[in-house]
Amino acid sequence: MIYEVREYVAAPGRLGAVLDLFASATVPMLTRHGIDLVSAGRTMIGEHSWDELVYTLRFDDLADLERKWDGLLADPEWVEALTAAEAGGPLFQTMRRRVLAADPVSG
Repeated sequence: MIYEVREYVAAPGRLGAVLDLFASATVPMLTRHGIDLVSAGRTMIGEHSWDELVYTLRFDDLADLERKWDGLLADPEWVEALTAAEAGGPLFQTMRRRVLAADPVSG
């Protein structure tokens, strides 16, 4: 099992559009493509407080991650939703992703 953490900092004035896209299109697309959404929220304390959407996804392995993301990103409904959301300008200032092993940390 692996986890992917995705952090999206909204472009100035675009957080509402980011959150709308996430609720109306991203979450349904994740479900459609078999991607397990573990958690989602906004950063409260720290860099980009309240302007950042962070969510965590679970996959079996890297091959599972790549296959599912390839399917989602090629889905015509996803392309249409993202294009429509960006009609008012870019949604994201920055995007960062990390893939974490689920191995326990020993110390």
